[in-house]
Amino acid sequence: MDKAGSEKSIIALEGWLQTPAGVYMRAWEQSCLDNLTADIFGFNAVQIGMPEIDALAASRMPYKLLADRKPRSGRAVDVTLDYTELPFASQSVDLIVLPHVLEFSTDPHQVLREVERVLIPEGQVIICGFNPASLWGARHVLRRVGGTSFLPRTEELISMPRMKDWLKLLNMSASQSHFGCYAPACRTEKWLQRYGFMDNAGSRWWPYFGGVYVIQAVKRVKGMRLIGPAWTRKAAAAPVGVPVTNKRREQQDG
Repeated sequence: MDKAGSEKSIIALEGWLQTPAGVYMRAWEQSCLDNLTADIFGFNAVQIGMPEIDALAASRMPYKLLADRKPRSGRAVDVTLDYTELPFASQSVDLIVLPHVLEFSTDPHQVLREVERVLIPEGQVIICGFNPASLWGARHVLRRVGGTSFLPRTEELISMPRMKDWLKLLNMSASQSHFGCYAPACRTEKWLQRYGFMDNAGSRWWPYFGGVYVIQAVKRVKGMRLIGPAWTRKAAAAPVGVPVTNKRREQQDG
């Protein structure tokens, strides 16, 4: 998929998120992200992409940014950027959340490399993705052989085991993982509600077949040993609110 195709896919995702299935998925992911981010301590947190959810709503970090490829008419975007070239200093961010960014990126490996670069040692990343090993994923694959499309167009869905392998190659180890949205690929709210019982049953009887997953991983640095909790760093730590490129420009103007 070229850059223009990727842009069309992201636009398609924006529209899909307003459908009953998209609303259903956003509700589950918001709840999961709230639970995960509430107990992650630090100073700087960044959500990249998908401003339709507030991935950092429950985070207690003092500096929180929403970054995306373009401004939005609804929720204000703090920083516009290219997913493959993050405008933040190396080892300056405590937490990054990537809600459905990698499956719509032309170079997901480069996005993860940039995430690893800007995260502090023991910093954390949380990734949301569509699960190809699910009823939603199966419906998505069938579109290529004449079936109707359910999920927005992507180049490739990335399975959780594959995602964990990518993270491991970058010395980021998965600490938690969750699956959700077990209802079939239904387009109407009525049928999604009828299959609501599958969310309770699915997490117990077929836990790995949810339509979406969330992975939390920690950046490991070999030979490093933390002494004391990470939040004892000086409160004067600089926020990431101003991209590195802007800081350099300000220094030149001064």
